[in-house]
Amino acid sequence: MAVDLLLGLQWGDEGKGKIVDVLTQGYDVIARFQGGPNAGHTLEFDGIKHVLHTIPSGIFHKNAQNVVGNGVVIDPVVFQKEIEKLAPFHLDLTKILFISRKAHLILPTHRLLDAASEAAKGKAKIGSTLKGIGPTYMDKTGRNGMRVGDLEFDNWKEKYRALAEKHQAMIGFYNVELEYDLKELENEFFKAVEALKKLPFIDSEQFMHEAQKSGKKILAEGAQGSLLDIDFGTYPYVTSSNTTAAGACTGLGVSPKSIGKVLGIFKAYTTRVGSGPFPTELFDEDGATMGRVGREFGATTGRPRRCGWLDLVALKYAIQVNGVTELIMMKADVLSGFDTIKVCHAYQYRGTEITHFPYTLEDDAVTPMYTSFKGWNQDLTGMTQEGDLPQELLAYVHYLEKELEVPITMVSVGPDRTQTIVRG
Repeated sequence: MAVDLLLGLQWGDEGKGKIVDVLTQGYDVIARFQGGPNAGHTLEFDGIKHVLHTIPSGIFHKNAQNVVGNGVVIDPVVFQKEIEKLAPFHLDLTKILFISRKAHLILPTHRLLDAASEAAKGKAKIGSTLKGIGPTYMDKTGRNGMRVGDLEFDNWKEKYRALAEKHQAMIGFYNVELEYDLKELENEFFKAVEALKKLPFIDSEQFMHEAQKSGKKILAEGAQGSLLDIDFGTYPYVTSSNTTAAGACTGLGVSPKSIGKVLGIFKAYTTRVGSGPFPTELFDEDGATMGRVGREFGATTGRPRRCGWLDLVALKYAIQVNGVTELIMMKADVLSGFDTIKVCHAYQYRGTEITHFPYTLEDDAVTPMYTSFKGWNQDLTGMTQEGDLPQELLAYVHYLEKELEVPITMVSVGPDRTQTIVRG
């Protein structure tokens, strides 16, 4: 069986968690393939809002198996808190949640290194979530990280101690004031590790192979967004993993030839958290309205998101890099009430009009060029089928499909799983 992918096509926060939850009933396995607790996947149903950070978004469907793949980095402390929040739902996690032995562990000193590194950058900081993600991936590529499988050996604390001492020496290198009680952090970490060890650890590449061989339907769930990819994002203001389609192969151990549908999710406008260039960012009342109506605050950090019009240049680039076969448009309801809606169709880049994504998006190099559309005033949140949608919104959708050359198969009109319109 093919492995379908679900990816964010902007700077993250597109609404991937909701759509995975909506789609899970059609899949047997939901697998996260990269990122860590810097992700915040929000799901709403039955009047309850859930925020997941590491656990796959199919966890509330008891018939689905959920896999945390080898490309993910796991903070046992955050993971334990996620598990505790699931307790009221009486899920037997030992039967539906599996952890790759090859996934790397975020240590307390990774978080401290993250904070020290960001503080040392001053005004040049990249907007890290300070969750220890970057330092953990650095240890992974430096070939001295700790993995989940290490916890099955008696000497894992010795390996932990050697790495933690190395980190402490590195923290001193940054020469910044950083107050912390490592013993207290370690006590919390060790307790969380014991909780993590109660879940089944698997050789996830073999698990995925056997699932495919037995005909199970698999959905690979990405975190963050394509424009935060370590290679293809707006470097250096990116995350530390491959958020694009290729990351699913390396983050789960599945072959490129087994990839099926690639579902790309984007907002009807654009948002970004943290530092970095953002050509269509709005600093006026329109931007403030998007943020207020869209409740644009980071699910993990609580930071307000920067808001702006939809950027087709960036979106086309993400579609191209990922090989997207279907598009899902989120938060169409947030644009209700705007008299005029704009879409960036090209950039003025150093005096030349371009429609491809350039090497840099810094403000002095890029000026967005817009196409304008008539807005709509109807409340979309109670609409259940395509025919209910206002003609102005449908015209907007049709324009995007024509420009992007990929069908938009779903339109989200609210945060609840029921507020999802399937087209066609």
